[in-house]
Amino acid sequence: IQIYIITVECIFYCSILIRQWHNTDIEQLPLCGTCAIFFDHEFLWQSKQLQIASLLQMDGDGGLGGGELQWADWLAIAIMLAISAGIGVYYRFSGGRQKTAEEYFAADRSTGSSMIAIAMMVACFSAISILGWTSEIYSNGAIFFVLISGVVTATPVIAYFYLPVFYELQTLSVFEYLDRRFGSTARLTASIAYFIQYILFNGVVIYAPSLALEATTGLNGTMSILLIGIICTFYSTIGGIKAVIVTDLLQAALMFACVYCVIGVAATELEGGLWRVWATAQEGGRINFNHFEWDPTVRHSWLSLIFGGMFWFLIVLATSQVQVQRMLTAKSLGAARKALCLNVILSISLISVVVFSGLVLYAYYKDCDPVTAGKIKSYDMIMPYFAKDRMTRIPGLTGLFISGIFSASLSTVSAMLNSLAAMALADYLNPLFRRCGAELDDTKAATYGKIMAVLTGIASLGIAFLASTMGSLIQTVVAIHGALGGPLLGLFTLGMFFESANETGAIIGVVMALVASVFTAFATKPPTPVLPMSIAKCVNATLITTAQSPTSDPSEFFYMNRLSYLWYPILGWNMAVTFGSIASFIVSKVSKVSSPILDPSLFTPILAARIRRRREREAAEGSQVFVLDTKSFDREAI
Repeated sequence: IQIYIITVECIFYCSILIRQWHNTDIEQLPLCGTCAIFFDHEFLWQSKQLQIASLLQMDGDGGLGGGELQWADWLAIAIMLAISAGIGVYYRFSGGRQKTAEEYFAADRSTGSSMIAIAMMVACFSAISILGWTSEIYSNGAIFFVLISGVVTATPVIAYFYLPVFYELQTLSVFEYLDRRFGSTARLTASIAYFIQYILFNGVVIYAPSLALEATTGLNGTMSILLIGIICTFYSTIGGIKAVIVTDLLQAALMFACVYCVIGVAATELEGGLWRVWATAQEGGRINFNHFEWDPTVRHSWLSLIFGGMFWFLIVLATSQVQVQRMLTAKSLGAARKALCLNVILSISLISVVVFSGLVLYAYYKDCDPVTAGKIKSYDMIMPYFAKDRMTRIPGLTGLFISGIFSASLSTVSAMLNSLAAMALADYLNPLFRRCGAELDDTKAATYGKIMAVLTGIASLGIAFLASTMGSLIQTVVAIHGALGGPLLGLFTLGMFFESANETGAIIGVVMALVASVFTAFATKPPTPVLPMSIAKCVNATLITTAQSPTSDPSEFFYMNRLSYLWYPILGWNMAVTFGSIASFIVSKVSKVSSPILDPSLFTPILAARIRRRREREAAEGSQVFVLDTKSFDREAI
């Protein structure tokens, strides 16, 4: 019917033009030629050609006109959501029934290392990671895999420099550290910036799977957003951190399962099976590990991926409320470090499978790219499109895939809701009660924490509905973390590694870094190129007119706007530390107020040990001076 309507439209437009060309014999004019001659209407005919070709192609090769979700698929999705909600109900009515803040936010500090590692992995990698990494490998090559080296290099730094400070203080919110180290103003500044960062990110995480799934499987976007938002708000609110961590186990299994399903189905249809994937990727230029450029404007190079990846994972793991809260549920510091090491193994395992799935999808669509052919809007949709295109032939398999994508979002969103609620309780409600001359007891704190989790969930849903106006998903996420995460990591680094840093200098440094990072990250960027794509073997390929992407000279853009997005975290961190150190030095010289004597446990272990030794030496020297003065006084008296 759609093809028929489009064809009638073409005939109607052309008939009007032919009437005006009354001096020309109609039989001598081809239809598209008639449209092209008069009033430069060639674009009209080409657009109609493209619509007809796309519809024919979709119907002919099992595209979007292909299979629909069956009852088995919906059953798989329903079971996953029901189990997630049921775990929350179970932990609401078991154990201490989540009546204390210690149990609700810290799981009574009794969680095993393996469970913590799984929770950290699924909180770190959302649906954006699965869909985004796949599309990045598919469109720009496997060099992006080098980014995962960052979790290897960042883990020892976190385990021996950042984590011991938080574990010794046993704080509910990571920003309590800033209060003890600098003061309430620094704590409030960082807390507000972090809250904005993760509310925005949470909304995008909820929105991401709904966008891809609505566009490729027919699921209603509004329903997808509401399902993810309401279900994870429900079980994370009533079940606390225990429900979140246990549910993460199920969701981690589904995340792996959905990617393995894609690889398995593709393997049965690829000529030569999976053994041909690497060779096909090489032929298509996807095995591009030869980028050793020193130029920071190169989007992906070994230099930017190694150092950018390290700082990226430092932001996500070292000082993030979401991840630190999980590590603090461990029984000991050693158990927390073990969880960090297990997280490295799990993260590399997941990303390796996701990267390979991107190469598999390229091998499958190398001669008929769905984006170039006009079947989908962006490469973020390539994996769900394949699920719709091929996996619907096996009942329940597409449902399992969708459950995995939903789980990737559920795990991340639930982790953030619980952590943001803990932060809101510690950073906003507790200080407010103290100013009013009241104390918030442990039982009431858990109740208020649940209320904050609900309010945070509602705010995230609001952002999710507005996320369509934010532009590209990956660019949005990169901009959010790069602009806000780097300066906040710099603030914590300034506090833990620089004994001379003071509150005024730290605030000046982080505010300057935030402003500069926001302008850099959200400025207009040159268009991102992709590797060559082909539609040579698409059905009706000769009728498909590919849209020409607008080209622009990168040199026309300001140099800072041409920087690879991987340098944003490093830039923000460096500016916060540099400006904060300089400002602290100037303030200490100008101000006549002496620096307070700080607890050595507020500093990283190496610096803390040095401070303790220096104070012990000073105390010993002071006692010796006192004894000598007493003896001289006695001699004078005699």
